[in-house]
Amino acid sequence: MSKRLKARKLRSRSRSLIGVAAASLTAFPFGAALAQEGAVPMEVIIVTAQKRSEKLQEVPVAVKAFSTKQIEDAGIKNTQDFVNLTPNMSIDNAQDYANTYVVLRGLSSFNNADIPVAVVVDGVPLNDQKQLKMSLVDIERIEVLKGPQGALYGRNAIGGAIVIDSKQPKNKLEGFVKADIASFNSKELAGGVSGAIVPDKVMFRIVGQTKSADSTGIAKNSFSGKPDDFIDHDNSVRAKLTVVASDDVTLDFRLTTQDYLAAANWDSILRDGNPNKIVAPEANLRGEAAGKTNEFSFKAEVNTQIGTITAITGYLDLKTLYRGDLDFSNPANPLGGIFGPPLNNTVFPPVGIFGTQLGQGQDRRVKMFSQELRITSRANQPLRWIAGGYYSDSTRDMTQHVFKDVTSSLDQWSGNGLFLQKSDNQYKSKATAVFGQIDYDLNAQTTLSGALRYDSDDRSRSDLATGQMVSKKFDDWQPKITLTRHLDADSIAYATYSTGFRSGGFNGTTSAVPAFTAETLRNYEIGYKSTFLNKRMTFNIAAFDSTSTNFQYFHVSNFGQIIDNLDKVNLRGMDLDLRFAPIRGLEFDAGLGVTESTIKANAANPSLVGNHSPKNSPWKLNLGAQYTTPIGNGMLGFGRFEVEQRSKKYWHPDNLLVSDGFALYGMRLGVRQEKDKWSVNLYGRNLTNKQYYADVNGKTFSGWPAPVGSIGALAPGRVVGVDATFKF
Repeated sequence: MSKRLKARKLRSRSRSLIGVAAASLTAFPFGAALAQEGAVPMEVIIVTAQKRSEKLQEVPVAVKAFSTKQIEDAGIKNTQDFVNLTPNMSIDNAQDYANTYVVLRGLSSFNNADIPVAVVVDGVPLNDQKQLKMSLVDIERIEVLKGPQGALYGRNAIGGAIVIDSKQPKNKLEGFVKADIASFNSKELAGGVSGAIVPDKVMFRIVGQTKSADSTGIAKNSFSGKPDDFIDHDNSVRAKLTVVASDDVTLDFRLTTQDYLAAANWDSILRDGNPNKIVAPEANLRGEAAGKTNEFSFKAEVNTQIGTITAITGYLDLKTLYRGDLDFSNPANPLGGIFGPPLNNTVFPPVGIFGTQLGQGQDRRVKMFSQELRITSRANQPLRWIAGGYYSDSTRDMTQHVFKDVTSSLDQWSGNGLFLQKSDNQYKSKATAVFGQIDYDLNAQTTLSGALRYDSDDRSRSDLATGQMVSKKFDDWQPKITLTRHLDADSIAYATYSTGFRSGGFNGTTSAVPAFTAETLRNYEIGYKSTFLNKRMTFNIAAFDSTSTNFQYFHVSNFGQIIDNLDKVNLRGMDLDLRFAPIRGLEFDAGLGVTESTIKANAANPSLVGNHSPKNSPWKLNLGAQYTTPIGNGMLGFGRFEVEQRSKKYWHPDNLLVSDGFALYGMRLGVRQEKDKWSVNLYGRNLTNKQYYADVNGKTFSGWPAPVGSIGALAPGRVVGVDATFKF
């Protein structure tokens, strides 16, 4: 099939999906007929997408938001859970326990580089990829902002931003205990307490969690007979202290620590390269990953006559390591791994590595200090503004070894190993930024907004073995302009031009591509938000057309993890979100995300032009339905069912590896106390036990010599569990 015909078919499919979404609006009269006396308006969701509290339906940004109630109803416990419910977004766990790859509107993250999504937790940006996978306990609100948000959120917001706010300390002494038991001997226990040390002046909140599991649901290793995806432990504590120094001054202190030991490198060998054929892992080295994270932040808010001054200080100390297989096979398999059949000799082969059993590992430590200072004007005036500055200083030390596997022991990574490759690099970054935004009401119905940010990033890489150092400065301006029109009291339309910037940087010293270029994005977007049927239905839709210059992507060559660039990629599509509460207790939600990506130019390899960009999924559909009803004795019965339909996924820019689309089904059935003092829920994820790969890497973009088509990291299968929460 020609590239032109494939593109035409994809456009036709996208139009069909949009048509289905539009046709759903014809159900409104039916929804009106369902309305009965006693129906109540839907929950009004407040977001802070533009650095101030606003109603979701009045913010001219495509935002998928989850309130406290929605988080509890959907059983959102970690990052994976809310991303699965967000159209045009995916997150997959591969390589090691803490390692994730997020994709938003076609822009992807990868190892050892800036992610394309700014992640802000309690006002503090998280700038390391290993921080994105997190447990979400005692969370107040989650917001996913789509499209470039660089003007307010910085260089990592080229694809959007994730804003997570945990619950705040209160005067009243309160707390909770939560237990979760699930398939594969999975156990979680969490608890928290909040109260006042000095009423109205000094308040605290402390939350802790621990979890473990024999497996997360991935197929057992066919060689060892054991699961490769264990969680020995994952323990975390978050402590918050709020000091109300005066009527105008509030100080917040936050300390978080996490410690884990879990799985790594559970890839399967797909000898025929088919990413739709499920194969169990067979490696003889059972991978392990360990990590220790300490974060501290301080936030001060001072109310003045001209606005609120906010200062946010953050510090991160993160240590991670992993050890595991590299050939992904075992000595007993005559076919061998990705480097060919195994050799029985115990001396490193002088003629090369092919045919050997290999292992890999990495030690990684990140230290980062960040400081943001901004002033936000009062909201109740026709001219509103935000101005501020940002500074960060980070150091990343990374040691990587590739070793010959002689003893089937992970200890070979250290000094007693036979090394094929060793690297010891230090990466430094000093970033500064200034930013501002102005909103002006041209009249009662129309608002014009303009924003601008300048980012400057000085980066260097030092080879600690040789002392050689390279450095480079990456910088860019990021303007944004939005026109918002209030069509009536319950609907707005908006048009936006926005830009994004992802800094460039340096690959490892063993890489064939020593440096990669900064990526920039230009985005045009129009949107519409409305509330119908006496505030019992919300309908939001946005269409976008983006062009990425120097699109960043990831591949492997000569054992080196390489970040490279495609000259130009076009990303266009839409986001649709619908919520409907026809009668008391009954709610429906739906979302559709479409991203059609096309490589427009690539001088290094012109044959890629016309293909999908790597890790692109053309569309995703989410559907959910839930019902809550009294069942007597002050109790409520609750049920929720949801479907996530994913389209096919293109793994590499040559589009030779394509995973078929599939659906994931989930449910929750529970009983809760009417005043929300306790709840018990039976839940299931991936109910049909769909087997698929969370990440796939192929021969054409990995460079191994053996006739192995690809490797794939399996995603979890069906998980069924029970959780119970008691609040006091």
